Amino acid sequence: MRYTGYEQIWMFLIYSFLGWCLEVIYAAAGRKKFVNRGFLNGILCPVYGFSMVFMLVFMDSLKGNWFYLFLGCTIVGTVTELITGLALEKIFHLRLWNYSEKKFQAGGYICVTASLVWGLLGLLVVDFINPFFLMVIRKVPGLPGMVLLIVSLVILAADTVTTTAALLKIKNQNPAFQEIAEGFTQASKSLEGFIVKLVHRRVNRAFPSLKEQQAEEAEQERICRETVFAYGCSFCKVFWIFMLGAFLGDLTETVFCRFSMGRWMSRSSVVYGTFSLVWGLGVAGITILLYRYRNREDRYIFLAGTLLGGAYEYICSVFTELAFGTVFWDYSKIPFNLGGRINLLFCFFWGIAAWVWMKLLYPKVSDWIEKIPKKPGNFFTCITLIFMIINVSLSGLALNRYSERACGIAANNGVALWLDERFPDERMEQIYPSAKIRRQQKKPKQNQR
Repeated sequence: MRYTGYEQIWMFLIYSFLGWCLEVIYAAAGRKKFVNRGFLNGILCPVYGFSMVFMLVFMDSLKGNWFYLFLGCTIVGTVTELITGLALEKIFHLRLWNYSEKKFQAGGYICVTASLVWGLLGLLVVDFINPFFLMVIRKVPGLPGMVLLIVSLVILAADTVTTTAALLKIKNQNPAFQEIAEGFTQASKSLEGFIVKLVHRRVNRAFPSLKEQQAEEAEQERICRETVFAYGCSFCKVFWIFMLGAFLGDLTETVFCRFSMGRWMSRSSVVYGTFSLVWGLGVAGITILLYRYRNREDRYIFLAGTLLGGAYEYICSVFTELAFGTVFWDYSKIPFNLGGRINLLFCFFWGIAAWVWMKLLYPKVSDWIEKIPKKPGNFFTCITLIFMIINVSLSGLALNRYSERACGIAANNGVALWLDERFPDERMEQIYPSAKIRRQQKKPKQNQR
């Protein structure tokens, strides 16, 4: 089932509220008093909203299969919780939850118990709860529903802006953050003081682990970024890591197919060059998420890579099928698979790849990139970035036209004619030999009596 944007936003708001209720009840049971456990001051907990919407969109094909649906929701919820925890700590130095004292946890961000809860919640929502809310949403009259939705979003945006500005004012270390806080001050000094004081008091009471960044470390960071090309986890370094990962990933899959299938075949994601976007984005994403924790123990890196890689591969599979009507891989014949999109063996492979990358390869690659002179490095980054943007865009157009031809849709403009001439089916089948087109099937007409 495909949900409209209107329905997805409503589901996000509904499950954010229900998630906030669960957090409040859980905190009240433990502390014997009311505590607002959310990041925002209002009655919404967005991590629940995002998680449930992701589950509903990406796990819909597993509806009715309880085991695989539970497993998929467990992965989606765990990854969402991990990314949210990492982002909050990196930006605000704020820990909204900490599982460090529980068994089978990773960095205090995720643990087995919480993951199982996510799986159970997702199973209940997808199979039982959401059909009811979806029916209610669709029965609400169009204009009143849209007005109520807009009002809710405005309130959410105001709450997000004021809470974020207050927390950045509390942090008050990074010059860019300080400019935002100063702008907020000029808008309304009296209101800002009240909000900052309120948020500060609430955050300290609910989350006493809030830490402030040291001024000396910030100054050293600023100097290095001004003198060293692609210092730290900057955009330039992540981009070149993406390019390297895309190239090496394509070569790895090509060699693997040669020995496993007995023939050479293209594994590229783009029409020009040997680049696998799935690998490139995967390596770049792992680097961004695990950069700060690259010195942690091996088991944390392996576990994070297994979960993130599996979720990432599943999302890529769903996205390419929804966007282009094309299935690039199918693991249905491999044991312990999830809807044919991912399987346990390859998830473990993602975990091993994450460990090899962060522990063995990344330190050396990072040093090599940072040794590039700053001006030539910036120049070649811009040129390569422009090339990849054109390459990816053209590949998307060619794939879309390839899918249209498979469905019998004739070219009706100059661009489509050019794509048919430049990228005919024969060439597309050489570039994407494992791609399967989901052809539209016409329903047979019933004889009228």
